Amino acid sequence: MSYGVSAALQRAVFASLTSDARLTALVGADIFDALPSGPLPPLYVVLGAEDVRDASDKTGAGATHTFTISVVTQSAGFAAAKEVAGAVSDNLIGAPLALDRGVLIALYFYKAKAARVGTGTLRQINLIFRARVADDT
Repeated sequence: MSYGVSAALQRAVFASLTSDARLTALVGADIFDALPSGPLPPLYVVLGAEDVRDASDKTGAGATHTFTISVVTQSAGFAAAKEVAGAVSDNLIGAPLALDRGVLIALYFYKAKAARVGTGTLRQINLIFRARVADDT
């Protein structure tokens, strides 16, 4: 197994999202790798948790990364968040992400969950993606 591609995958996903015209038209620059300090915008995208499993084979080291991208809104409903979540999904599915370490073999949507958070003032959609990478360093 290799966890070595994890940072490269995260950089590539973040770069793809922040350079997407449709997504930035919806949320502006409010796409985060880590939440900023201070007040949060009313609608934003943030990269989240990751689970990595070995996917090495006789050709070399590799891993399957299951990672979350969250869309969070203070809106009363889910409509705006779903529009943004759709743009995130459209951007990543089949994206030819260029990694600065390793190679992306496949990237696909796994599942999503939309829910109210806390007392119900926030809405959040967690999009789960899976990426298969090879690391032949």
